[in-house]
Amino acid sequence: MKKKIIILLFVIALGIFAFFRFQEDTWLCVDGEWVKHGNPSAPMPETGCGETAKPITPTGPVTIPTTEANIIVDIPIADAQVSSPLKVTGKARVFENQFSYRLKDSNGNIFAEGSAYANAPDMGQFGTFEISIPFSTTSNKGILEVYDNSPKDGAVIDKVTVPLNFKTTTLDAITETSTVKVYFMNNKYDPKITCEKVFPVERTVPKTQSIAKAAIEELLKGPTDNDRYLQYTTQLNDGVTLNKLTIVDGVAKADFSKKLEEGVGGSCRVGLIRRQIEETLKQFDTVKSVVISIEGRTEYILQP
Repeated sequence: MKKKIIILLFVIALGIFAFFRFQEDTWLCVDGEWVKHGNPSAPMPETGCGETAKPITPTGPVTIPTTEANIIVDIPIADAQVSSPLKVTGKARVFENQFSYRLKDSNGNIFAEGSAYANAPDMGQFGTFEISIPFSTTSNKGILEVYDNSPKDGAVIDKVTVPLNFKTTTLDAITETSTVKVYFMNNKYDPKITCEKVFPVERTVPKTQSIAKAAIEELLKGPTDNDRYLQYTTQLNDGVTLNKLTIVDGVAKADFSKKLEEGVGGSCRVGLIRRQIEETLKQFDTVKSVVISIEGRTEYILQP
């Protein structure tokens, strides 16, 4: 019996020692505040203490969740210089796939507006769209607005605003135009860079009987700001001019200035220059083959 009492006293003494030993250097919760006890090596707890604990204020950056836009305009890009008709492309996720657009001048006056549809596979999903907006304005600057209307009260929602620079035009010029294609490279569509593939981009030109000549002249202007934004590039030198273009019995003969071959080398670049010119001309039914010349020469031009 005496031995059991001694053991019990020893255990009690050991417990008292451990309590004071391990509580010596720690943090204690006193009246809702963390208070040092001794010299604790651990930092003050970040959690609150007691029912009256003060909230902890975050010290790092806070990310606020954002809602994905329901209308996205890819082109035109902001501050692009545009002419009539204005081409607008992008994607939308809107009620019944229908949305609206309008053009405003620098004074806020609307001079073109309408509605369009997104090619969405199902409700609640994104669909691509492409709009061609004819316009006439005397203002050099303005904005494009693409927006949706609330089915509940008709209020404008999901509005995208794109500032633009306008090439002023007239209504006569709007009705007397044609659309042609010019061909450029695009590594997004040809990631293996095959040196063989070129891709069409549309241009609007004044209506003319020399439509093939107009297409080549547009090709020689190179990619626009919008084209470059979409990764289109050209292999033709700046400053190349078309001397003459004839189409006889399905053969298009295109003669260019010396600038066409200036500093040009490598089979890849030479091949792509030819492809750009040939495909731009072959879009027309009257052209079956293309002969390229430089200042009248057809031999030893555009050598690799």
